[in-house]
Amino acid sequence: MAKIIDDETIENVCILAKLSLNEEAKEKAKEDMQKMLDYVEKLDELDTKGVEPLSHIFGDQNVFREDVVTNGDNKEAMLANAPKAKEGQYQVPKTIG
Repeated sequence: MAKIIDDETIENVCILAKLSLNEEAKEKAKEDMQKMLDYVEKLDELDTKGVEPLSHIFGDQNVFREDVVTNGDNKEAMLANAPKAKEGQYQVPKTIG
């Protein structure tokens, strides 16, 4: 049997979620939470024997590519656009006294 959502549970949830609900909103939240728990209880009635557990809905194993640099280091081209450069780096005005 599913747990019954009471006023104490709603108060605790409000504290944890840092919510301030009026009485009408608390009643609505109690009803909604109770419906969720009832639905989960209904799902527990399903026969899941022989059903493989899923960690992900897609069957893909690894969709990531190897991390390979393809465009190289364009330092000279980037520094060519700088107003000032010194020792291979951007030169900017001093900002700290």
